[in-house]
Amino acid sequence: MEKPALAGLLPDEICAQLNLSPAFRGKQVFKWLSLGVESFDEMTNLSKDLRAALQEKAVLRSSSLNQVFRDKDGSVKLQIKTHDGLLIETVLLTDIEGRKTACVSCQAGCAMACAFCQTGHLGFARNLTAAEIVEQFLFLEKECGELQNIVFMGMGEPMLNLDAIRKAIEVLTHKDGRALGTKRITLSTCGIIKGIYDLAEKGPKIRLAVSLTTADPDLRAQLMPVTKTNPLPDLREAIDCYAKKSGRRVTLEAALLKGKNTGSDSARRMIDFARGLDVNVNLIPWNPIETLPFEEPSREECEAFVRELEAAGLNVTLRRRRGAGIKGACGQLGSTKFN
Repeated sequence: MEKPALAGLLPDEICAQLNLSPAFRGKQVFKWLSLGVESFDEMTNLSKDLRAALQEKAVLRSSSLNQVFRDKDGSVKLQIKTHDGLLIETVLLTDIEGRKTACVSCQAGCAMACAFCQTGHLGFARNLTAAEIVEQFLFLEKECGELQNIVFMGMGEPMLNLDAIRKAIEVLTHKDGRALGTKRITLSTCGIIKGIYDLAEKGPKIRLAVSLTTADPDLRAQLMPVTKTNPLPDLREAIDCYAKKSGRRVTLEAALLKGKNTGSDSARRMIDFARGLDVNVNLIPWNPIETLPFEEPSREECEAFVRELEAAGLNVTLRRRRGAGIKGACGQLGSTKFN
């Protein structure tokens, strides 16, 4: 880009980037950014001349809103265009209490190639910058009102863009800006062991979710190629380490595929994997993707699986489907191939 985007910068970095003095000017600009302004002209506590000067040096956001999709269940999906023409997606999720969560992307496309995920079939274009991640949150908040939570569960594998995610979190949790609490932030990984240890050692202490899908090593290797270099026993140790170091219970996620990972053998393997770990289990009936060779499980199939896990003492949630009508549900993001 010809001009830097300010959305991914902290107050002191804004001062340095724009050569602002005194230092409180950086805090003023940062605060306006967190409020979602889309032009320097809206920063009414800055002089007209200063606003004009800043506009010559920088832009507030690097990306632009391309399309808005609304589902009858209240979910909203935004398609956002990056400065170099890539399309990424972010989704509003609303729970039964009315709390709003931003599901944001960290990459354009994804290199993980999970067999049951639309995004995994797009290929990988590039990592998103911290600014591009923060901008998704700002676009969504502008469209849908104040958001209570953020989850890194959109397009891409967060552990492969951890530096940018850390910076975006630093911006969104800063006391002079949006001031989100870390308890309101969740990162979901397909099981990158190195990244889990990195997050455990260096923080921040956010909530961690691991897309397990199945604890059968052969089936998981077929469905999730990441398993071949991140084997289940080592993944289990990393999850245990994160829960103990962070003091946060980890969520094990499983996309339930009809006839694939919902039988008694799959339940037993998941029970064995979870035994002794500080975890919740979050089950997600697979969301249909026309081009992929899987089927949705029946409600009876899902409920039988839940009963087996609960009988073993696991804390289990069977998630409701949200956003499927706009291709915004789990695993459905991304309909554009990246060159």
